[in-house]
Amino acid sequence: MTGTIAKGSGPESEPAPEVLAAELRMTFDYTRSVGPTIGRFLTGLREGRIVGVRGSDGRVIVPPAEFDPVTAEALTDFIDVADVGTVRSWSWVAEPLPGQPFDRPFAWALIQLDGADTSLLHAVDVASPEQIHTGLRVRARWAGERTGSIHDVAAFEPGETSAPASASGGDAEPITGIVTPIDLSYKHTASPQETVFLKGIAEGRLVGARAGDGKVYFPPRGADPRTGEPTEDYVDLVDTGIVTTYCVVNVPFQGQRIKPPYVAAYVLLDGSDIPFLHLVLGIDPSEVRMGMRVKAAWKPREEWTYNGLDNVSHFEPSGEPDAPYETFQQHL
Repeated sequence: MTGTIAKGSGPESEPAPEVLAAELRMTFDYTRSVGPTIGRFLTGLREGRIVGVRGSDGRVIVPPAEFDPVTAEALTDFIDVADVGTVRSWSWVAEPLPGQPFDRPFAWALIQLDGADTSLLHAVDVASPEQIHTGLRVRARWAGERTGSIHDVAAFEPGETSAPASASGGDAEPITGIVTPIDLSYKHTASPQETVFLKGIAEGRLVGARAGDGKVYFPPRGADPRTGEPTEDYVDLVDTGIVTTYCVVNVPFQGQRIKPPYVAAYVLLDGSDIPFLHLVLGIDPSEVRMGMRVKAAWKPREEWTYNGLDNVSHFEPSGEPDAPYETFQQHL
């Protein structure tokens, strides 16, 4: 996740507490297995066919469902349906967003294919909303190169007769998994309490907030969890603490920045009442233990930003004696 924090404030006529805001973007590839039912549907798309499944009540469901909506039994009676159908409802997209099927206006529509009893959501390529209506007959426009995804149907277009798909150059093996790129952009505006916390981090300080019952939360919460009152009694905390619980990460995964094995641990800062999750490095994972005293290892000052606890590279052993269990047992 990336973003650059910027300062913001209310209109000059209405002074407001200074807060921080950031334009953030999260991107990753979501990889999943599809199972035999959706796998059969995707394999059919790669071959230029649309596959449905027949339920116990005789209805043909497209895309195929894994389980009968009436009996909840597994469905296995697969059937091909036509790639021509009827628009049952639609919505016009005047200003397409990034990642949508077209960079020009188009329609989303629920399309009931001939031979099916349910509707399939897909894009209809028409130039204006006057060219689409409920009851419009449409046909699939197949992609020239198909890989076994819903994008193998590039779009639907007005038409009464099928436009046969070209021969597929895809792998003959059944589709068993898909990779879906995820790209999410959003703006985050920090609460006043979070703003104080982030500004503290950018100055090399760890700032918590005290609730009405005297408990100190780190990072600070916007409100007392018991009363809902704002937590504005800020407390500067030291950067030493205790490992309360931990996990040794042994399994590699996509996007991992540290080679396993390594330790992710909940650290209870001295003077706080809520542990938070961070890395514990500088020690063999097998030697990490509950009650171990640790201290923050800060990144070089020139790398400090408003991006939260990233300014602390990790925690490492402080060399102090372990804390007795009874001193942190209420914070597990």
